[in-house]
Amino acid sequence: MPKILIPTPLRPYAGNQSEVELSGGTVGELLDALSRQHGELRRHLYSDQGKLRSFVNVYVNDEDIRHLAKEATPVGAEDTISIVPSIAGGATAPADAGLSKEEILRYSRHLVIPEIGMEGQLKLKRAKVLLIGAGGLGSPLSLYLAAAGVGRIGLVDFDVVDLTNLQRQVIHSTADVGRKKLDSAMESMSAINPHVSIDRFDTALTSENALEILKDYDIVVDGTDNFPTRYLVNDACVLLGKPNVYGSIFRFEGQASVFAYRGGPCYRCLYPEPPPPGLVPSCAEGGVLGILPGLIGLVQATETVKLITGIGEPLVGRLMLYDALAMRFRELKLRRDPECPVCGDHPTIREPIDYQQFCGMPRGGQAAGMKEGEMDVTELKAKIDRGDRFILVDVREPHEYQICRIPGSVLIPLGELAKRAGELDPASEIVVHCKMGGRSARAVEFLKKSGFGNVSNLAGGILAWSDKVDPRVPKY
Repeated sequence: MPKILIPTPLRPYAGNQSEVELSGGTVGELLDALSRQHGELRRHLYSDQGKLRSFVNVYVNDEDIRHLAKEATPVGAEDTISIVPSIAGGATAPADAGLSKEEILRYSRHLVIPEIGMEGQLKLKRAKVLLIGAGGLGSPLSLYLAAAGVGRIGLVDFDVVDLTNLQRQVIHSTADVGRKKLDSAMESMSAINPHVSIDRFDTALTSENALEILKDYDIVVDGTDNFPTRYLVNDACVLLGKPNVYGSIFRFEGQASVFAYRGGPCYRCLYPEPPPPGLVPSCAEGGVLGILPGLIGLVQATETVKLITGIGEPLVGRLMLYDALAMRFRELKLRRDPECPVCGDHPTIREPIDYQQFCGMPRGGQAAGMKEGEMDVTELKAKIDRGDRFILVDVREPHEYQICRIPGSVLIPLGELAKRAGELDPASEIVVHCKMGGRSARAVEFLKKSGFGNVSNLAGGILAWSDKVDPRVPKY
């Protein structure tokens, strides 16, 4: 049977249904059947003369019936009819002892939405949400959840504001460069809504502190930018029974879902194991469109509000994919894996593990000293000053090479190295660098397996060169 979609303003007059299926061969027959089934709805659709009201538009699939046969437009069993009334967007808010007079005015546009109303706003006020990260995703999350009236918001971050953050981390300003992100974020959130209580955790989330930090919050929102913390957040949420609102971004693409919620899948059900270190570049290495975290972060904020208020259909068992270049959203079905080691039928992970080791990374992140096969930038500078004979290979992309370069370097992008390795002399000493050291480490591994014996990775890449050797080289 044809499906009729009921818009939000008319749902109170249609049994609070979002859609109905009725029999009828034309739009007019279907609307008449709908009006007979829900008598209160008729006056909103038809005038006293029985004519379809001029401020109500009706579409069959995506075609306006005014440009078809109007109410005589035929419909088939697979067609969808959409009722699209004009919406002014405002009304007088009711009063209630649970909110102050100022709060009622502040949240009035929520209070007049039947699905939220006073009850929903009070749920928001009583809610406790923990945000992991005050960066790209954390910025829109913090701002909009504070503005929405979430009563208690926790922030976990130990970083300081850097100039490179400002292209996307809109909660911080130029004047905040060098300040702790927690301090900057709290000021912005409090300026938007002084009624919100903000908890600050100036620390990295670790296996030792995660359960203690997460335990007092209703919902955890994942705004992390690395795999060890992402798996830690997931496992801690499953162990504590907390919903995990997930989001991730890279260049022009983003993902969002809700994990560990009422029998739904967790992050490990989607990705049982992390990729090898260096295979998936970070946003610092690969870049990200500054607008992208705004969109994905707002999806996460929307899902958080839905979970708190109990409205709508959360992204449980669904993975939303967003492609900014194509401006296209896609959705994939997810299922809980009964063999999942943390949320499966027979879990083997019953407490947080060593996530650095699990993700194949050295404990404590970047090692303090030099690793085997690495060269410090000061040593490279000394070799250049002495006139030593060696080949300096830059494996970044051409657009990065245009930003800045080390004098005397040869550009061979990592993706072209396999077919261009013949341009290099296996008998020569070779030093490889990239932006930060990740891609060059993979290049060194490839060259050594290909028979190049004297190959070194420049630790810290061109950013370290800018820090320690030549500050005139711009950082990006």
